[in-house]
Amino acid sequence: MAHRTRIKICGITRPQDALLSEQLGADAVGFVFVHESQRYVKPETAHELDQLLAPFISRVGLFLDQPQDEIETVLQLVPNMVPQFHGKESPEQCERLFDRFRIPYIKAIGLGSGMPLKAIFDEYENAGAFLFDSNEPGELGGTGHVFDWRKLDSYTGKPMILAGGLHQENVASAIQQTRPYAIDVSSGVEASKGMKDAVAMRAFFDAARHADAVAAGVAD
Repeated sequence: MAHRTRIKICGITRPQDALLSEQLGADAVGFVFVHESQRYVKPETAHELDQLLAPFISRVGLFLDQPQDEIETVLQLVPNMVPQFHGKESPEQCERLFDRFRIPYIKAIGLGSGMPLKAIFDEYENAGAFLFDSNEPGELGGTGHVFDWRKLDSYTGKPMILAGGLHQENVASAIQQTRPYAIDVSSGVEASKGMKDAVAMRAFFDAARHADAVAAGVAD
């Protein structure tokens, strides 16, 4: 069976962007709950956007070293939301929330200082996937910067989500070189922070799907 690269559109703040993501076939949409981010959404807004979406699209919530009660409030408002931890959350903190909600989480790994040791990944026992971005460890992504994808050559762990400066011009190369489980885009399909560009979104999806077709030998 041909591999299909999953697509996550992150930094959703508006109904029209959530609905277009769904229409284009996004596998997941991401909501940023980090107050300092220009893509921040209130939990109540995320709940309203969640209600607009069909059931078979994943909702992902981005957190950065936030108190557990704050994260729990969001996860109670948006049931089945997948938490994505971008800060310096310890394995114990992540596992505690897994024990509470029984939802595998995503741990973001900033590769600004290089690939961590394999033992670090093993400690996040119930992570469903690891997301790799260009930022320094413990910092929020969404910078629009690309990292050297060769850093991922040695990775052999859980499903890999590729982020960091992806857009319509480079996403095909990213898929061909890294063969990720999923790709995560935010700034690369924006008109401004938190405001998606419909033309850029369509072009991004087209480029990603074409890359999958080429890899499967059904397109030039």
